[in-house]
Amino acid sequence: MRIVDQRALPESHVERDLESGREVAEAIRTLQVRGAPLIGIAAAMGLVAGLRDRRTAARDAFLARLDELATLLGATRPTAVNLRWALDRMRAVARSTPGESPALWDRLRAEATAIWEEDRAMCRRIGEAGLPLVPDGANVLTHCNAGALATGGIGTALAPVYLAHEAGRKVHVFVNETRPVLQGARLTAWELAHAGIRCTVIVDGAAGSLMRAAQVDVVLVGADRIAANGDFANKIGTYSLAVLAKHHSVPFYCAAPSSTIDPAVPDGDGIPIERRSVEEVTVLAGKALAPVEAEVLNPAFDVTPARYVTGFLTDRGLVKPPFSR
Repeated sequence: MRIVDQRALPESHVERDLESGREVAEAIRTLQVRGAPLIGIAAAMGLVAGLRDRRTAARDAFLARLDELATLLGATRPTAVNLRWALDRMRAVARSTPGESPALWDRLRAEATAIWEEDRAMCRRIGEAGLPLVPDGANVLTHCNAGALATGGIGTALAPVYLAHEAGRKVHVFVNETRPVLQGARLTAWELAHAGIRCTVIVDGAAGSLMRAAQVDVVLVGADRIAANGDFANKIGTYSLAVLAKHHSVPFYCAAPSSTIDPAVPDGDGIPIERRSVEEVTVLAGKALAPVEAEVLNPAFDVTPARYVTGFLTDRGLVKPPFSR
């Protein structure tokens, strides 16, 4: 499995080959691979890679190793539901496939590829659903990275932007830097610049001023998990954007594949929020940003209540309130 190591961007483009389930799990855990849809794809491929050496094992031993790897991969990022969805799908396919280990491995490899191809198609459908929201001359504001680097295709929140650009529309994107790991400044801006789409990187705290000055036409963000009532988890700082957008009457849309919806979770209170290393906050490029005596809180995500969401852009079209239906 070949990946782009996203930690190295934008300074350098580094590709790595991962040859085991453990290597894939480590890549997901350390943000070499990130973005909810892409995490699911990578986990499915990680199972296939991790089971290569078990292709001649007895069926029961093969399935036992599958469960072991699925548990390892599933523990890497608890918030993104696509991870669990992809792993559950792979396990179900293995158990429903007759025959011995070689047949199971071939079937799992085909299923992982199908998950990837389906995601590419879903991204385009999301883009088509959101294309009317990005007219010629639109100023879009986005947070974190929900583009090609986060998916198997052209992205979720950035998909309408890419299709608008493809249609010849002039689009400008304000890119929140997205502290503390700077996915916006490092990844989204890199993507857009390489695609020839005009973008402006801003500090996270500047979004409200831009909205007050009527410089933002629409906010497009992604999601890692959407609860049954429409509350959703996304990169920390999304909730603040939603409140600002509501106050300034700026349309606020969340874009995600239908696999990101978790009907088993009734509302946002049931979404687990990943806590990450304090060093992500206190250290930048090897230099300390805060005194060692200071306590640090580093939640990777926050939950935006459904009442702040204008609509969800999904592969099944635009969904508007009431979301519970």
